[in-house]
This record gives sequence, C-alpha cells and structure tokens, in this order.
Amino acid sequence: MKTFCPSLISCMKSYSKAQFVKDLVSGVIVAIIALPLSIALAIASGVGPEVGLYTAITAGLLVALLGGSPVQITGPTAAFATIVAGIVASQGIEGLAIATLMAGVILILMGVLKLGGLIKFIPYTITTGFTSGIAVTILVGQLKDFFGLTFTHSPVETMEKIEEVIHTFGTVNIWAVVIGILSLAILLIMPRILPKVPPALIAVVVCAVVVKVFDIPVNTIGILYPDISAAPPKFTLPAGLNWDKIVSLVPDAFTIAVLAGVESLLSCVVADGMVGSRHNSNTELIAQGIGNMGSALFGGIPATGAIARTAANIKNGGRSPISGIVHSLLLLAMLLVLMPYAKLIPMPTIAAILFVVAYNMSEWREFVAIVRSSPLSDVLVLVATFVLTVVFDLVVAIVVGIILATVLFMKRMADGTAVEGWKVADYADDPDSIRFKNVPADTMVYEITGPIFFGAADKVAAIFSSADKKVIILRMRSVPIVDASGIHSLETIVETCHKKGLVLIMSHVNEQPMKTLRKAGLVEEIGEDNFCANIDEALERARAITESAAEAH
Repeated sequence: MKTFCPSLISCMKSYSKAQFVKDLVSGVIVAIIALPLSIALAIASGVGPEVGLYTAITAGLLVALLGGSPVQITGPTAAFATIVAGIVASQGIEGLAIATLMAGVILILMGVLKLGGLIKFIPYTITTGFTSGIAVTILVGQLKDFFGLTFTHSPVETMEKIEEVIHTFGTVNIWAVVIGILSLAILLIMPRILPKVPPALIAVVVCAVVVKVFDIPVNTIGILYPDISAAPPKFTLPAGLNWDKIVSLVPDAFTIAVLAGVESLLSCVVADGMVGSRHNSNTELIAQGIGNMGSALFGGIPATGAIARTAANIKNGGRSPISGIVHSLLLLAMLLVLMPYAKLIPMPTIAAILFVVAYNMSEWREFVAIVRSSPLSDVLVLVATFVLTVVFDLVVAIVVGIILATVLFMKRMADGTAVEGWKVADYADDPDSIRFKNVPADTMVYEITGPIFFGAADKVAAIFSSADKKVIILRMRSVPIVDASGIHSLETIVETCHKKGLVLIMSHVNEQPMKTLRKAGLVEEIGEDNFCANIDEALERARAITESAAEAH
C-alpha cells in the first residue's frame, strides 16, 4: 500500500452520476448536522463560534481532498474541547495556532514514517478511559451555561469548575434551566418523530425563536460574543512565532497530534466496518496533518475525523470524498448567510447539545462492561486513565495509562513464562514423570514455555539445581522470542555448564530465538551439533553423549 494515495483519486476511476447525487444529498445533511455542532464545540473550546465553522470548512475540505478514507468527515470534535480551552487559557489564540501548526507537521511525519499501523498498539482500555473522561469534562464545562450561573472566577481545570459550580449555584437562572430542559427534550424526542432531521438544528431554531419572541432573560451567543463574524476564513500567519515559543508548545503539539491521529484512525476503522472498505492509514495521517495546518492558518482550531458525522455521512449514502467536499462548501455558504442569526442561539441550548454529545461519546456501556468482565489489571488501567483525564489532563492520562498498561502487560507475559524440569520416569505415580519418553541416565530436561525477556529472565537463569547430571536439555518449542536479558541468562547457563563439565543441548529452537542466539555467538559456543530439531533427536544426542562418557570410564 502506497504511503500517500488519496481516496479521491481511486474513487473517481469508477464514479457515476447516481453516486454523485447520493454524495450531494449526504453532504448537505452532514453540513446541517455540523453547523450547530461546530458552533457549540468552538464555544466549549473557549474560542469564538465562527472559529468552529472555519475549522470544519478548511480542515474538512483538505482532508476530503487528500484523505485515506472515502467517507471520513473532519472537523472540530468534543475530544479536543478541553485541550483547546486549556491551551487558549495558558498560551492564547496565537499559541494555539502555533501548536496546531506543529501538530500538523508531526502528523505528516507520522504518515511519511508509516506509523499509521501503531493505532493497534494503544489498548482499548486507554481509549475508553480517556474518551469517558473527556465526556465528563465536557459535561462539567457546560453546567455554567445550562443553569445560567454567574461565576466569580474563570476556572480552567475540571475540578476547579466543579468547585465554582458548587460555590455559585445560588445564582441559578430558572429561565436558563427551562430553556435547557426544553432543548434537551427536543434533542431526545425529535429523533423518534423526525428521524431524518438533525435534532440539534430543531433545538437551535425552536429555542432561539422562543427566547426572542417572549424576550426570555437568558444569555445568547450574541450577548457573550457580540463581535461574531460572518466573514469567510482568511489566511493569517500566527504572530509571536519564535524558537522559545515553539519549544514551550512542544507538549501541546504532541498532544494534539496524538489525539488527532488516534481519533481519525478510529473513525476510519469504524467507517471501514460500515461500508466494507479499507482506508490507507498513512495517507489519512498526512491529510490530517495538512488539514490541521490549514485550519491553523485560516483561523481554526485542531480538527480530526468526527466519528458521528462520518457515520451520518455513510447512513445517508455518502461513499466518496465528494460528500465531504460538499459538506465543507455548504458550511462556507451557511457562514456567509446565516451567521448573523447565530447570535440568537441561547447558551443553555448550546449546553444541552454538548450534554448529548458528551453522553454519546462517554462509552459508559463499554466502561461498565470492562469493569465487570475484564481482569483487574485492565480495570486498573481504565479507571486510572479516566480519573487522570478528569482530574489532570489528557497528556498525563495517556502517558500514565500507557506506562501502566505496558508494565502490567509485561507482568502478565512474565507470569506466563514457565521453566519446568522433567523427571526420569522411575515412578509411575510421579506427576512430572515422562511416561512416553525414555530419558537417558545422567540427563535432565527442562521445558521453557513463553518468551525469554527481561521480565522472565530470572526464571531461566535459576535453572540449575542439580550438578550430578552430565547433560542438560533445554526444550524451547514454546519460546517465541528471546531478548537481550534472555540472552544474558542463557549465557549464564552456558558458562555454568562449562564450569560444571555439563553438555548443553537445545531442542526445537524457533526462528527468532535461533537468529538471536547466532548473533550473540552462543550457537558456536554451544556447538551446532547440540542444536536438535525436536525432543526425540535431543534425547538420542544425550544418550550418545552419556554412553560415550560411560565407556570412557
């Protein structure tokens, strides 16, 4: 598979008029869905409402043109909301733009270096943990607008927001709660009545009309963002670009790049299952990198593949990047025409939309299923990632989660490595006896099961307990790999054999261990003749050695 091969090129080879009509309809529907979501996610990210549309227009168009999936829809997503808000609070809009540019470069490099396949090495417990954690942070972040609270501080961290909500809950605006509940009711009920119409759009229109007609005293986008712009995105280089700024933003850039890569490729995998296609992961990473760089240069925020919008695209007949292109161009038209009316949207409605987004992305069923049915180690990784995402941030959660998952995985691997000694079949009731093998006298057979790596090397190194034998056979048919620590343990065994005058025979050594032993010089040291294809051959070799030794005496 080529590193960079946009799906648009392959789709155009067999494109038809009938498919164009389906893509056109799907693109229009996805744009209608994306309009309120893009505005809501921009507000949740601490930037202006129009910035969400800039992101969906620019990144959505570039990824549709260059991406590795024919049905991927790219734009702002809930996963980025808290991260973006934190960067804006600490580094400002310019800092966010620089970090997003850097993240774009990192994503392109990941694609060029063919790292797209690494997605499978991120445990499901970690992705579920941080996704559920992000959902909680989004929900907490919208409590202020849903209840119409008047904060005395401007908290950034989730725990600080919870504390501020508790302290200022006496300032609750009943009218805001009423509009919020009305919005939630529309979002939950309308899909059953009008399944083809995006419920968020209905909620926005109905609640905006109600607030305007009855002059209800709640905050609207226009009140909080009076300078909202209906102008198209403009090319702008971020100010304050210098080496010190770049260095300080490296952690943020890597966070954006990793999250954008993971969520985009997860979205591609989901899409593959829905349409029976196969995406090009490296092409998708390169396209996401270019899309994020374009978003930053045209006033947007970080973008990634949006699983919900991608699924909506598929369900409505979209099967080529044309639907993604239509979605972006229609959003541009909506920005130019409808943005002045966005000022009428009540903030409790935005909060309600994000409540539903948070619920849909929370994966609480998967969370509960893992807790109920998985080993304790997996539950520990899941809960740790979830808690750290909520209490600290996504960077800490992912780093600690991966480290914890790796350590626990190595422990499981080490626990699965066993070294067992065969006993000569002197007693029929001996559970360790070899009933069907004739082991020569003065011979000890050890069977090693599992990888010989640094987590289990001590088990192999502790093999010798009897010096009265003349031959030691290591049966290695169940050893898939040997690492440097394993080689060191085997070197210790060889050295001990030389000191005690024992002959070491290796039985059924697999390909990777054999290559590693040969590179380490152990094959030559042990002797080619002492490497046998199977246990029967090894036992015959041991018999010849012990009989020869007996005749010599």
